[in-house]
Amino acid sequence: MFDPRLLRAFVTIFESGSFTAAADQLHLTQSTISQQLARLEESVGHSLIDRTARPLKLTTSGEYLMGYAQRILTLQQEAEAVLKDPAGSIPIRIGLPEDMMSTTMAEVFGVFAQENRSIRLDVTSGLSRNLTERYRNGELDIIIVKEPAASADCHAFFPEEMAWFESENAMTSLSDPISLVTFPQDGLYRDEMFETLDRERRRWYIAFTGSSLESVLVSVETGLGISLLPIITTKGRRVRRNISLGEATPMVVSIYTWEKAGLISQLVDKMTTVLHDRFQSNS
Repeated sequence: MFDPRLLRAFVTIFESGSFTAAADQLHLTQSTISQQLARLEESVGHSLIDRTARPLKLTTSGEYLMGYAQRILTLQQEAEAVLKDPAGSIPIRIGLPEDMMSTTMAEVFGVFAQENRSIRLDVTSGLSRNLTERYRNGELDIIIVKEPAASADCHAFFPEEMAWFESENAMTSLSDPISLVTFPQDGLYRDEMFETLDRERRRWYIAFTGSSLESVLVSVETGLGISLLPIITTKGRRVRRNISLGEATPMVVSIYTWEKAGLISQLVDKMTTVLHDRFQSNS
């Protein structure tokens, strides 16, 4: 393993053109610079600089080593700079459903990261059940999830009203069998849909499965089928409520965190405010 001090002496001698200039740049004596080069040559087993040439020239071995030495020193400088800069040294892993990643929520993340350069945010959207499992396994620090009821250790929760929706151009009566637009397997709304239809003894089939809220809404708008959705997500969409299957059971949107103090707790408070404003304005 090369001693960076010896490599720096070697590179500086070559780049400055003399032992005297190198000594001045490194704030060392000429004798020390000469000793450091001699130690490097001894460790590699080859002469690296032709001391008799004017100006100084690299030997063949010196030419081979010079490129590597310059890269090693550059990498060392980069590593030192990264370690001295705290930016991104504290990861915060966040999981939330796609429709909770609103513009306002994204702005909270952006401002928080700018104000706390030591933070590195890692935000993932996904299905609530999967996010909850990852949180309980310690893979996520903060989660927002949708669930039938909040657990005792949640930081806060907010009711989310649900309803069945169909295209605004749909016929007045449901088809038989009923065509459904759903989220993927393990999706919370999906199971609730199946349970309701089975309880009502209605025949059904899945017409479309979408991994995003947008694809599900578009499919309902265009008449592919009906779907159970949060009322708040359908505003401004070309859909209408279908009451033939009765009132849907509300869900709750819950936020969880392992940390009760510090930076993570501060971020959770800001996220909770966004959720409060979201559901308060639509209550």
